[in-house]
Amino acid sequence: MTSDNRFVSDSFPRSSQYHPEWVLASASGGANSLWLTEWLASAMDLRPGMRVLDLGCGRAASSIFLHREFGVQVWAADLWFSVSENIQRVRDAGVEGGVFPIHADARSLPFATEFFDAIVCVDSFSYYGTDDLYLSYLARFVKPGGQIGIAGAGLVEEIEGTVPEHLCRWWVPELWSLHSPSWWRRHWERTGIVDIDVADTMPDGWQRWLDWHRVIAPDNEVEISALEADRGSVLGYVRVVGRRRGEVELEEPIVSVPGQYVKKPLLRAG
Repeated sequence: MTSDNRFVSDSFPRSSQYHPEWVLASASGGANSLWLTEWLASAMDLRPGMRVLDLGCGRAASSIFLHREFGVQVWAADLWFSVSENIQRVRDAGVEGGVFPIHADARSLPFATEFFDAIVCVDSFSYYGTDDLYLSYLARFVKPGGQIGIAGAGLVEEIEGTVPEHLCRWWVPELWSLHSPSWWRRHWERTGIVDIDVADTMPDGWQRWLDWHRVIAPDNEVEISALEADRGSVLGYVRVVGRRRGEVELEEPIVSVPGQYVKKPLLRAG
């Protein structure tokens, strides 16, 4: 039993059981994926044997956690991180029979329609999910009545106008993909595809964000200073869970347009 208390939190009792060195070695982004996964899973109906897509899984720590803690079968899909590394991590965790690493682009997923009972996405959905048409694409892969859940960095409220002064040194254009729970609720509800079960922010999420960076990236002074100055007025962790409506039929996306070339005169006759 380790005496290292990094990442131990009463808010995340399941995550607190994992060795801090394993958590650090499995890190793939700017958030503790186990904290976010535990928080997200608490708003979802995950049951043993369910098929779950962990979209944008990074180094598959969230996938391993989901299988170990909830007994679900997890397809760990990511574009950037090595599936060969991930399968080694899966084997070392003793969950090779329940976690299946897949190299895949979120916009070109290699799965059958309605294959999954649930879809989760931890701290990566903002890279592609702001597309107005993306939910209609993704929802095809979950069964009617199944849940789609996302959790990650976001905003407490939308920024209207210019970026607050205390965030200017850290802010880059890519951060405009961060949004608030109310923005995500509207973004999903207007499609008519899902009913929203949860759309909220993590209590003291900015502090958890800061705690993680102080350990994982202590030299990232710009982001740490932004979080310290903000103190949750703008920045935090966001969670949204929607359930696919059973009566909604989703059409297959158009991936090619059939046609046959017929030669026609180029110019009008003189």
